[in-house]
Amino acid sequence: MSQKGLSNSLKAAIIGIGICGLIIYFYFLPAWGKTIVNSLPQYRGCYAPWVVFLWVTAAPCYLVLLCCWRVASEIGRDNSFSYVNARMLKYIAGLAAFDSALLFAGSGVFFAFDMCSGGLLLLCIVVVFVGVTVTVAAAALSHLIYKAAELAQENELTI
Repeated sequence: MSQKGLSNSLKAAIIGIGICGLIIYFYFLPAWGKTIVNSLPQYRGCYAPWVVFLWVTAAPCYLVLLCCWRVASEIGRDNSFSYVNARMLKYIAGLAAFDSALLFAGSGVFFAFDMCSGGLLLLCIVVVFVGVTVTVAAAALSHLIYKAAELAQENELTI
């Protein structure tokens, strides 16, 4: 597959992930919240704060998609191992860490104020673990791409 074809495939996947995220954040999560409120009426007043909180946690996810779009564009320019891609992956790692910390702290606050069940807290912890995994993977890739960009730059300077 050519660099341009790979770039277009990555961009199509990014668009698909963005659309799926919108469906999850704005349809499934609110619907699931309503189901929880209907089955556990003591959490009725917690529905709106949780939905708003989850929408806030969506913002870093979409910033990550913008960074991924930039990486895909660089790949399309046949510039895969570049300082730009290393920096974008570093931003992705930072955003994933921030979103994980935000979700962890927010779900802890909700749990402390008895605004969520233990099962929901456990689910949030699993999502936080996935976010930490993305953070570590993006940071490692950022480091490797930075080293590859340095090697490529040194290679261009030799005759």
